Amino acid sequence: MTMGKPDLPGSQPPDVPHVPVLLDEVVAALSSLAGRRVVDGTFGAGGYSRALLAAGADVVAIDRDPTVRVHADRLAEEFPGRFQFVTGTFSKLDILAQEFGPIGGVVLDIGVSSMQLDQSERGFSFMREGPLDMRMSQSGEGAADLVNELEQDALANLLYAFGEERKSRRIAQFIVAAREQAPITTTLELARVVEKAIGRKPGDAHPATRTFQALRIAVNGEFEQLVEGLFAAERLLGEGGVLAVVSFHSLEDRIVKRFFDPDKGGPAQSRHLPQVKINPRRWDPVSKAVKPGAAELDRNPRARSSVLRSGIRTAEPAREPVYDQLGVPVVRGAS
Repeated sequence: MTMGKPDLPGSQPPDVPHVPVLLDEVVAALSSLAGRRVVDGTFGAGGYSRALLAAGADVVAIDRDPTVRVHADRLAEEFPGRFQFVTGTFSKLDILAQEFGPIGGVVLDIGVSSMQLDQSERGFSFMREGPLDMRMSQSGEGAADLVNELEQDALANLLYAFGEERKSRRIAQFIVAAREQAPITTTLELARVVEKAIGRKPGDAHPATRTFQALRIAVNGEFEQLVEGLFAAERLLGEGGVLAVVSFHSLEDRIVKRFFDPDKGGPAQSRHLPQVKINPRRWDPVSKAVKPGAAELDRNPRARSSVLRSGIRTAEPAREPVYDQLGVPVVRGAS
């Protein structure tokens, strides 16, 4: 039996507030895993888990957001004995999933979900008034702490490294000036400061887009989580196991691409010089990048920047995590 497009009983309920992107493509990447157990390391509202269950796989789901429990309980009732939910971070998925027996595949959907963006009290969106929070786990340091406490240079470096914001120094200057008058505590306050700093052209994305992205990544340690999660999947999966990763911007995709194929894109070797040792392949074959088609973009505009990459685990032993080879941005002065 192979997994295909989920049939009606496994379709996403209409009241679930998040539409998973590249769903058919993710299921296709894991098509050999019917009857085996798959880890959904970023459960969210359960879209991937539901599709995988409907297609014949058993699922162990992981999420650090306590508000997703209601969706997990629903799936546990619909698929008794085939679905388990564990609270935690996907960076530790090998530890969290080991008690459930052999794992055949892992799927990761990196980034913030639609339901988090749409909950103004979570503070992820520059389009909705709410506290400047952005904590996925709802614990620890929030975005307001960074905005109001980081020195100007450190804040600028953070916005540039994590948000690829070319006007980071001007934005940081305006933020520091604004917070000297009063702390910046809400999403719309920060959005207004950024818009004042760099302006807004009709038809362009909101000027605060990259600033909010950078703060969210920093607050939740998303790049560290991603790297640790990728290598955790490498440790967890045996030969033939499948890892599928959906990312949403170029920095994440670069990390995933280099993880799957660290030697690709390196300098060509000359037969007249000593040969550079090529690392044994831990993933082979590795898929080409898969992006959403026009029909999906019409249904869900938030899918526009998503990219799916997947690979099949070889018998080579797992590596130790490496950051410098994966293109992980470094923020100077923000620690």
